[in-house]
Amino acid sequence: MPNSIPLLFTALLAFTCAMGTIVHADDKPRTISVSASGSVVAAPDRARIRAGAVTEAESARSALDANAQTIRKVLAGLAAAGVAAKDVQTSRFDVQPVYSRPKTGQPRVIAYRVINQLEVVVREIAKLGDLIDRMVTLGANRIDSIRFEISDLELRKDEARREAMRNAIRRATLFAQAGGASLGEVLRISESASGSDPSGRTAFEHRSAALPAPVAPGQLQLTVVVDVTWALR
Repeated sequence: MPNSIPLLFTALLAFTCAMGTIVHADDKPRTISVSASGSVVAAPDRARIRAGAVTEAESARSALDANAQTIRKVLAGLAAAGVAAKDVQTSRFDVQPVYSRPKTGQPRVIAYRVINQLEVVVREIAKLGDLIDRMVTLGANRIDSIRFEISDLELRKDEARREAMRNAIRRATLFAQAGGASLGEVLRISESASGSDPSGRTAFEHRSAALPAPVAPGQLQLTVVVDVTWALR
């Protein structure tokens, strides 16, 4: 009888370990995770211009006055062209000393440079070239960028999201069936960063005041990536 106690204890320990393994397996169901993307192409319906004036003078006051005079003309010209005040914003304003670069000796301040940059939202793409010409004619001598945008961006991306989910379901179903299983309930859905830039940029080339600047808005591709996890049955 004494010899049977260790044997009984060993059997109970083995049974407890086995039960623990079974519970652990039940707590961790089989799953499948899939990443898929969806894309749509859309034409931009507005643009954002970054343009302004750069002036230099021997004194900071003179540079500021000259720059302010130019920017006032540009702002008045934009207003006359129908651009609302809410669509014009100062995005950069700098006053910088300009130094000489002597071969010997210390550099010294020889002038001051003022940079005043505006960000202008153009809500009618057809007027974009004419607006650029107007700004340059009125004294804007710095065009940094033109960015094309889609006003109803989120609604357009919803189409890409639906396509991404259809692709995820199709791929997950294929993998599950190939592994002898079927899809259960969805456990997690997340949207990761898009692989494409939902804005477009173009270079600017000014021809003459008689012709509008050549600007091609083209089309923008919107891409959405989803990560989805299902339980397997």
